[in-house]
Amino acid sequence: MITGFVNVEFEPILPLSIRRADGKDFTQDAIVDTGFNGWLSLPRDLITQLNLTWKRRGRAILGDGSECVFDVYEAVVIWDGTPITIPVDEADSKPLVGMSLMEGYQLTIQVFEGGQVELRKVGTV
Repeated sequence: MITGFVNVEFEPILPLSIRRADGKDFTQDAIVDTGFNGWLSLPRDLITQLNLTWKRRGRAILGDGSECVFDVYEAVVIWDGTPITIPVDEADSKPLVGMSLMEGYQLTIQVFEGGQVELRKVGTV
């Protein structure tokens, strides 16, 4: 199970461990974004700090209908205790956890400041 909290702005937050290029793990809070179907988005300065590997360009349609082109990197995150390699979209926003990273999990959010955020793998108790 993965746990987090609801912050003062009512954003569901999950702490993520992201492996830097030197092999050390870096912890970063990220907002759960159910409207984002990607894996993870990070701002450019954090991608640079982590020295992530560039993979390709990506394209997306935003909520307002506009199209966005962005760089896609590769990172290793520790997800539910297991290191996995995922694509990371560069975005001019706070770090976001997307639906692709949460696939196979049940999301529960207590919607009040300090409330608990839980991701539980489906099929486990």
